[in-house]
Amino acid sequence: MPPIPRAGFRTGLASAIPIALGYFPIAFSFGVAATRAGLTPIEATFLSLVIYAGASQFLALVLLTSGASLVISALTLMAMNLRHLVYGPSLLKQAGDDASTKTVVGWGFWLTDETFAAALGGLARGRVRFSEPYMFGIGFGAYAAWVSGTAVGAFAGNAALDAYPAVSAGLGFMLAALFLSLLLSILTRAQVPVIGVAVVVTILGTVFVSGTTGILGGILIGSLAGVIRGQKNGG
Repeated sequence: MPPIPRAGFRTGLASAIPIALGYFPIAFSFGVAATRAGLTPIEATFLSLVIYAGASQFLALVLLTSGASLVISALTLMAMNLRHLVYGPSLLKQAGDDASTKTVVGWGFWLTDETFAAALGGLARGRVRFSEPYMFGIGFGAYAAWVSGTAVGAFAGNAALDAYPAVSAGLGFMLAALFLSLLLSILTRAQVPVIGVAVVVTILGTVFVSGTTGILGGILIGSLAGVIRGQKNGG
C-alpha cells in the first residue's frame, strides 16, 4: 500500500465537523447561561475567545456566581485543565517521525478534549498522518463553532431556552456525551481499569463531599493511576 499523505488544513476542517456540530449548541447554552449570570453578551463571547475551556467555563460561572473568590476559582479551573498538558506530547508521540512543533503555540491553544481525541483516533487508526496544518484545521473548526455559538446564545438573551426546558436540560449533557463517544473510539482494554478508578473517585467525592471535590479527585487519582499503570507496562 502507498504511504498515507500528510493531512492538511482542509482535512483537519473536515475532521472538525462532528465536533463543531456538538460544540455549537453547547456553546449557545453557555452564552445563555452567561447572560443569566449577569455577563453582557460581549463579556460572554470574550470569555469563550480567551479561555475556550468548554465545561470549565460553565464551572467558572457557578463558582463566580456562588461567591467563590477569584483565587479559588482560578486554582480550581487550573486543576481541572491540567490534563491538557499531556495532550500535545501524546499526539507527538503517536505521530512519530511526522511530529513537528514549529507552530505549536498556535494549534496548541485550540487543543481540547474533543480535538485531541479525534486527532489521536485518526492517527492511531492510520487514517491520517500528523501535520501542523491538520491540527490548525481541526482546532480552528472547533474553536469557530464554540465562539460563534457563544455569541449567538449570548445575544439571543437569557430567556432564549425558557420555552424549551427539555432542550436546555439535554444541552448540559451534550459535551460529556461528545467526549465519551470520541473516547470510546480509541479506548483499549488496558485503559479500562484507569478510567474505572477515576469514575469511582469522582462519584464518591461528589456524593460525600461536593461536585468540585469529586471532579478534582477524579482527575488527580485517575492521572496517578494512569502513570502507575504506564510504568508497570513499561517495565
